[in-house]
Amino acid sequence: MSALAISDGGAATSRPLRFGVIGTGMMGREHIANLMALDGAEVSALCDNWAPSLDAAQQLLGTGSDVLRFADHQELLDSNACDAVVVATPNHLHTDIVLDIAATGLPQLVEKPLANTLADCRRIIDGVGRLATPPLVWMGLEYRYIAPVAELIRETHAGTVGRVRMVSIREHRFPFQPKVRDWNRFNRNTGGTLVEKCCHFFDLMRLIVRSDPVRVLASGGQDLNHLDESYSGEVPDILDNAFVIVDFASGTRALLDLCMFADATRHQEEISVVGDDGKLEALVPSSVLRVGLRGRDWIGNVEEREVTSTAPVEGHHHGSSFIELERFRDAVICGTPAESTLGDGLWSVAIGHAAHRSIDEGRPVMLDELLNAAATT
Repeated sequence: MSALAISDGGAATSRPLRFGVIGTGMMGREHIANLMALDGAEVSALCDNWAPSLDAAQQLLGTGSDVLRFADHQELLDSNACDAVVVATPNHLHTDIVLDIAATGLPQLVEKPLANTLADCRRIIDGVGRLATPPLVWMGLEYRYIAPVAELIRETHAGTVGRVRMVSIREHRFPFQPKVRDWNRFNRNTGGTLVEKCCHFFDLMRLIVRSDPVRVLASGGQDLNHLDESYSGEVPDILDNAFVIVDFASGTRALLDLCMFADATRHQEEISVVGDDGKLEALVPSSVLRVGLRGRDWIGNVEEREVTSTAPVEGHHHGSSFIELERFRDAVICGTPAESTLGDGLWSVAIGHAAHRSIDEGRPVMLDELLNAAATT
C-alpha cells in the first residue's frame, strides 16, 4: 500500500497521501519524522502560530522542501493542500480545530487528550456526529502500539491468563518537559496531569479489561516538581504523583501508580495483568513481556520474551507513534474505521477528571456523575 488512488474526473492516478500537521512542537515534529519514513505519505503543509516551531519543523523536512506554512489552521484547511491532518496543538486548543477539520470532511488524527473538559469532549463528539457524513477521526493514543504493551493486550484478549481480575500500571519517570509559552505548567491548559499525561493509561486499562469504568478513588499531590518556578507571578499547579484505583463494571479493578520525579529507575512503565490462570507483565523500555501461568510457573521462574518494535522511527514513544500513523494511513486509504475512537478519547479524559475530583474532594467519584453533568452542559 504505497499511495492514495486519486480520481480527477478521469482515470485514477496514484500519488502520496498529503498530510497537514497542525501544531509543530515536540509531538508535531515526532509525527513529521514518522511521516517522512512512512510509505505513501508526504508532509504538504504545516501550521503553528509560533514561528520558531514552524522553522524547526521545516528544518526537519529539509531546506529544499516546498511545504506550505500557515499561522492559522483555517488557512491550511482552505488551501486544499491536504488529504489528511494531524492535530498536535496544546490540549486547550483542540476543540475548535477538530470541529473545523471535521466540517471539511478531511480525516484527522488528534493527539491525546481529546479535550481538557468533558463538556468539550461532548461538543466534539456531538458536532462530528451531526455531520451528514462523519469523517474519520482517530484518537492519538499511541501507547496501545508500544510493542510489549500491544503483545500484552493480544495475550490478554486471547485468554492466556483467563478472566482478568486486576490490572496495574506504573509510570515512574522524569518531570514534564518545557513547552512553548510554558502552556503545560497549568491545569487550565492541560486538564490536569491525570488528564494530560495519564489518559494513555486509563485508555489502556479500559482496552485491556474490555469494560467501562464505574468508580474512581485517588490520592495525589504536587510534592516536588516546578514549585520553584514562576510564570508572571504564578507557580505551576500540576500534580507530580498519584495513586488512582479504577473499578470497572466487569468487577475488574485497576491501579495507576504515577511518579514524575522517579527518573532514577530501570523501567519507565511496568504494566501487569493478573487473571484466574496467571500473570502478564510488559516492561518499557526494555521491551520485555513476561508470561507466568499458574501450575506451570512459579515466583522467579516465568517465561520471558523480548518484543521489539518494527518501526523505522523510534521517536519519544518507542516506535508506537509511527505504528499508529501507519494504521491511520491505512484507514484513510481503505475507508476503515478508527481503531481508537472519539468515545475512547472521552472515556480516557473522564477517568482522569474523576481522579482529580477524588483527590480534590477526598472521596470516591462515580463516573455517572461526571458524564451526566457533561451531557447537560
